Amino acid sequence: MDIYQSKSSLFTAELKKINTKYNWISILRLASIAVFLCSFYYYVQQSSIVYLLIAGLFLLVFIVLMRLHSKIQFQRNCTQTLFDINKEEIAFLERKNNPFENGSEFIDFHHPYAYDLDIFGDNSLFQYLNRTATYVGKQTLADALLAKTSNKGILDNQEAIKELSPKIDFRQEFFALAKITSDKKTFYQSLLNWSKFNSESLPKWTIAFSYISPLLFVLGLIAYAFTLNLVVLKSLSYLFILNLIVLGRFLKRIQMEIAQSDNIDKIIGNYGLLLEKIEKESFASAKLNQLQQRLQLKKEAASVHLKQLSELFSRNDTIANLITATLFNGTFLFNLHVLKALLVWKKEHAAALEDWLAVIGEFEKLNSFANFSYNNPDFAYPVLNTDFKIDFSNLSHPLLNPKSRIGNDVAFYPQSFMILTGSNMSGKSTFLRSLGINMVLAGTGSVVCATLANVHPLPVLVSMRLSDSLSDSESYFFAEIKRLKQIMDALAVEPAFVLLDEILRGTNSDDKRNGTIEVVKKVIDKKAVGAIATHDIEVCLTTNEYPDVLTNNCFEVEIKDNDLHFDYKLRNGICQNKSATFLMKKMEVI
Repeated sequence: MDIYQSKSSLFTAELKKINTKYNWISILRLASIAVFLCSFYYYVQQSSIVYLLIAGLFLLVFIVLMRLHSKIQFQRNCTQTLFDINKEEIAFLERKNNPFENGSEFIDFHHPYAYDLDIFGDNSLFQYLNRTATYVGKQTLADALLAKTSNKGILDNQEAIKELSPKIDFRQEFFALAKITSDKKTFYQSLLNWSKFNSESLPKWTIAFSYISPLLFVLGLIAYAFTLNLVVLKSLSYLFILNLIVLGRFLKRIQMEIAQSDNIDKIIGNYGLLLEKIEKESFASAKLNQLQQRLQLKKEAASVHLKQLSELFSRNDTIANLITATLFNGTFLFNLHVLKALLVWKKEHAAALEDWLAVIGEFEKLNSFANFSYNNPDFAYPVLNTDFKIDFSNLSHPLLNPKSRIGNDVAFYPQSFMILTGSNMSGKSTFLRSLGINMVLAGTGSVVCATLANVHPLPVLVSMRLSDSLSDSESYFFAEIKRLKQIMDALAVEPAFVLLDEILRGTNSDDKRNGTIEVVKKVIDKKAVGAIATHDIEVCLTTNEYPDVLTNNCFEVEIKDNDLHFDYKLRNGICQNKSATFLMKKMEVI
């Protein structure tokens, strides 16, 4: 946290300097335009060339100050955003606030584990990890949490995350640029839709006309200036109307090509800045270098191509009103030239555009995991194996308060499946979620909430938290049966890491017990690794039939000084203590 405090103080001091400079330039800009207006007024009154020169000089000063003002305003926005980023990290680490997007739009009740393990939504894993600000970054991070990558992909990600983790300046500056972008799904999709929209070239006669007509117009203006011949002026007016008629033929296509360009040009410009940030950084890891190499096209950086595209779209804003549009198009066919340039750009670069944006998404995802690693230096990168061995030392849930969370050592070999018992509130469900969350993290290449980890990455299948589906006219019990069917179907394809919490709660005790035992037998027959939590002691006796596969573990509760005490430590064996009767008596329920 000290680094964030230090950087917060640094950016506070920088903001003061920038604001002082910004205010002075604002004053000078106002003064320069005032001098320009006064000088021009005296020139009109006295026709003195001196006043005209002064007016021209201060108009030039005003233009320079405008550019400088825009540059400093952008610098101020970046510095303010960097200050906000560090204040947010401090508030987050102090557990006062979680200001990051929670990814609630990605909640899927039918996903094998996303809803059960709180991957998305308030106080979710996504919200804890998320340091993305573009739509593609958010989508890329969500996709990473929804499916395990290959072992090679995990190792490549680990290497990249290890490299990015200490690069706090690069990560924060990248995050700041992404936040300033103010990207949304609609902008991203509009840009991709534009890139895939019909890019058929303009007819050859139109291209020729777009050059010949403006040239004739300029020559006509010169001829009229020297001759003052009304026939020339009349010809120019006909040419002006002809230009508008030709432009009108392509007006619909122009409108389709530049739709929403008032927003897209700014977004594209900021995308370009993000790519430039990647292009200029030096990387050692294979994945980061590979991502960097994807930003080259025709021996030029992708950021250069995007800046060109941004400039093309922004040109439309310069003639946004009807009067200037009519003037510029009637004389020089301005929008036709912009359309032609857009079509050329699209033909040459559109195929690479989506991949460039995907690189931004990958960096935002990796930066999120790197920030997670940086904030938790005691977390471990899992060692991978292909022997179906999974073990964690000091395993816990990453979202729990580090000051109070309690870790447990757990190993899924030689036995591969655990039957877990314990009274309510003893920590069974939290332990199962800890297992699930850390297996998901291990499958992305991230660090895990453990001091050591040895993992065979497996797909994660969970049945822990289901609800009645009124819209589907579905009872809790039927929803649970469907989830178990989904798990069995997935296990028929490949082994997986399975977590089950008190299954078959919607039926009578005998049916529940027998059904649970049969489910346990079937999942271990399909080579599943994992755990099931149950209150039924008879289910635990199944270990006698499969001593090489099943193991019993438990969380105990102690009654001390007429109160319940939970230590949340995993033990071998079957739970012996019961707390429900004691708690109901204490609260005078019975």
